[in-house]
Amino acid sequence: MLDRPGLLALLNHLGIAHATLDHPAVFRVGEGAEVKAQIPGAHTKNLFLKDARGDLWLVCAKDDTAIDLKRLHTVIGSARLSFGPAELMEETLGVTPGSVTLFALANDPRRRVRLVLDLALAEAAQVSFHPLENTATTTIDQAGLRAFLAHLQREPLVVDFPELALTTLSAR
Repeated sequence: MLDRPGLLALLNHLGIAHATLDHPAVFRVGEGAEVKAQIPGAHTKNLFLKDARGDLWLVCAKDDTAIDLKRLHTVIGSARLSFGPAELMEETLGVTPGSVTLFALANDPRRRVRLVLDLALAEAAQVSFHPLENTATTTIDQAGLRAFLAHLQREPLVVDFPELALTTLSAR
């Protein structure tokens, strides 16, 4: 499993420009407004979910995006969704609650976790995620995000959350 130094080394290996800012631990989206003010790009919230069939999902959305978990399953084709247990998150993504991030998909080579990406992030010039720990934030540009996902061979389900509809990453 990758840790923060391993992730940053992977980004370097892939030629993905990145900037990381260390900060006090942040556990929830509403925390750390003064930290976010120092960091460029779209800030994120990341939800590790499990559906009623046992399938695993990672929803990565812009921090101010409203996510209707009671209806999302009808859009992404899952069974009813609920938050996944911390032990399963650690087993599949190698992170603990508060540190879940799109970057953790690098720790899921069996692709047990499906990615749902907010259209707002898919269109943002820069995006910021925790680098596998919640005491720092790493920013990459859109090209870097797409290169990271391509390296992992991940095609996200892109959701326009205000419309609660699927769209495509390639069309943007």
